Amino acid sequence: MRRCVLGAWGVLAVTVATSLILAICVGQTAQSGTQDQARVLRKLLQTYLGDPYSDFEREDPTRYSSALVDLNDDGKSEVIVFVSGRARCGSGGCVMLILVPQELSYRVITKTTLTRLPIRLLATKSNGWHEVSVSIGGGGIQPGHRVKLTFDGTRYPTNPTVAPAMSLTQEAKWKTLIPETARGELLYP
Repeated sequence: MRRCVLGAWGVLAVTVATSLILAICVGQTAQSGTQDQARVLRKLLQTYLGDPYSDFEREDPTRYSSALVDLNDDGKSEVIVFVSGRARCGSGGCVMLILVPQELSYRVITKTTLTRLPIRLLATKSNGWHEVSVSIGGGGIQPGHRVKLTFDGTRYPTNPTVAPAMSLTQEAKWKTLIPETARGELLYP
């Protein structure tokens, strides 16, 4: 039986090569996972929102912006989606969806109408979930302002212009999830 003996440089070379291969494989998995998540999200949104309205799509196509965020600090990312376009918005604002992971896809837990960007994650929590802030305005709400949406144990408010949504009267610690300048991806390319 023949043995292979590696010197210190040989062991280092094998360790570096193995680390590089592992890093490349992990990177590819993460990247393809992100691409898969994007495909799953787009498909879910197309199914949930239904067929496009062709006249509206020509005028102002449906777009979506999304942010992965762990709303309940369980180590799994939920998804906040802002949907815009002629068919999905009115004078008061657009649609925001909050999705939770479910098997290989997501499940909509909240559809909030009349929202405007930016969408922010607040440091405060209710029922173990972070509060979310959106802007509201237009459609008779003048001047526009920010409100916080609190989790009731099942979902967030579906209309940010009425209770239980509350105006943000003081500055809160927050992180912008979807900025006011977000253009979004085409939902029906």
